[in-house]
Amino acid sequence: MLAAMPQPPSAASRDEPVIRDRGDACPGALRLHAADDGFLARVRIPGGLLDAPQAAALALAADRFGDGHLELTSRGNVQLRGLGEECGGGLAELLDGVGLLPAPAHERVRNIVATPLADAGPVRALDALLCADPRVTALSGRFLFAVDDGRGDVAALDPDITLLGPDAGGRTLLRLGAARDAVEVAEADAPRAALMASHRFLDAVADAGTRAWRIAELPPEHALDTAEFGEWIAASGIPAGYVPDAPRPYAPPPAPGVHADALCVLIPLGRLTTAQWRTMPGELRITPWRSIVVTGAPDVDPGLVTDPDSAWRSVTACTGRPGCAKSLADVRADARAVVADARGSLPVHWSGCERRCGHPRGTQWVDALATGDGYRLTVHGREVPCRTRDLAAGLTAARNAYPSESEAAVKK
Repeated sequence: MLAAMPQPPSAASRDEPVIRDRGDACPGALRLHAADDGFLARVRIPGGLLDAPQAAALALAADRFGDGHLELTSRGNVQLRGLGEECGGGLAELLDGVGLLPAPAHERVRNIVATPLADAGPVRALDALLCADPRVTALSGRFLFAVDDGRGDVAALDPDITLLGPDAGGRTLLRLGAARDAVEVAEADAPRAALMASHRFLDAVADAGTRAWRIAELPPEHALDTAEFGEWIAASGIPAGYVPDAPRPYAPPPAPGVHADALCVLIPLGRLTTAQWRTMPGELRITPWRSIVVTGAPDVDPGLVTDPDSAWRSVTACTGRPGCAKSLADVRADARAVVADARGSLPVHWSGCERRCGHPRGTQWVDALATGDGYRLTVHGREVPCRTRDLAAGLTAARNAYPSESEAAVKK
């Protein structure tokens, strides 16, 4: 049985607070990032929601300004690569025309992941509040909101502010970072409560003077207190109850294949051509697991994955060569060459350098790190060095390094 990506996050603690001396450098649709294969634009797609004109505009942008490909990120956004240095104005005009750039000052803070098979109403409400609020422009491009329908799929993605629910009584839990406690609010009040939680974070950042990008980066003496937050929003007109030990459900991401009246299509390594993209007409929902949920049953390109047992479910990778100057290998090509050997109880993430961009949460995965003359494969602290030509055998050896621990971890 294949392990779905990602695994539930492991408990992590910080021995020292993170001290930031600058703002984040996350790219956006207006702030382009210089890569080895040209400039890169990251288009925020709140909740992964795209209507047909917006989806068509992204494909047009990739063809007109980029390399004819679209990349899906681990936050359900879309990246365009191979852009020319002078394309910024034309790209912004194209995106603005279909509502993908409704608030230029806010475009990098519209980071919302959402349960892909759930009602989109709360996502749209939260996004509208963010885009109308001048204060949230101070949030970093890495600050993350999650709107989870209660099953626990996107709640497992290390969000800064999580809305979980509603339950049968119409109540939604709001969790601050990785806190065990939460506040409980009415479903209709949840988006505004999430907005106010971001204000509370910005207050703490100002008091701490650390320029923290994420809630987890706040020093202990400035950590957000959930009970105090509940009292604060109640005083502001949002009735809230305190839940000292809030439930933490977990559900895997939707598998490729049919789900009721929708089809989940996995994109191998998160990269597809505009021709492949156009085989999925109509409204799309980009997921944080580099898949796309499409209404109906489109005739998708055979290079995309709709088989729930596909080995591609266990493979992720960073950009690698030629797009990244820091990468020591074309990790995507190497991953494709041995994808059948990646099938197993643990997923494999391929990294071109020590930064390990895009790696899954938790510890239950095989780390394939390029070394220049091969890879260092690591699982549960045990290293298995191997040359590129021996990758298939190396993956088997890495998985066998701690077989009992691996299997036990997957079953938890």
